[in-house]
Amino acid sequence: MILGVIFERLLFLATFLCSLTAGFLFAFSVVVMPGLKRLNNREFIRAFQVIDGVIQNNQPLFIVVWVGSVVALLASFLLSLSVLEGGVNLLLMFATLVYIFGVQLPTFIINVPLNNKLQSLRVDALDDSAGLKARNEFEPSWNKWNSFRSILSILVSLLLISL
Repeated sequence: MILGVIFERLLFLATFLCSLTAGFLFAFSVVVMPGLKRLNNREFIRAFQVIDGVIQNNQPLFIVVWVGSVVALLASFLLSLSVLEGGVNLLLMFATLVYIFGVQLPTFIINVPLNNKLQSLRVDALDDSAGLKARNEFEPSWNKWNSFRSILSILVSLLLISL
């Protein structure tokens, strides 16, 4: 009985935090990046550096949501092994795997390295061709993978809500 209550609360927390993450990624896809797209190359790079700098400086609420979503989802899944049976457990396992391998893993192996490469640039030292090159090496790939993460994180949120 107590495990059931703990599981329900963890699942609620996981759903909430994964949904916040989905909203964050979605907002980048439909507002932030389209807005930045309107800037010239140097302005784009500098603006992204500033936005990403807030995240990379361990903004506390962002860290709680981002890391907390993983911890709460994994804990929910592990506890579900004692509480749930059959199809519901499989659905939670699927959502957990999609979230870890489709949202979190691409973040750390694709998007963060792209962010770090952009962070290393000195905007003031870039000429027009170097700014264009840096942007072209960053923006299309980053946007593609962010869209991928957005879609999968929304799918995970919908799956969790359906439980």
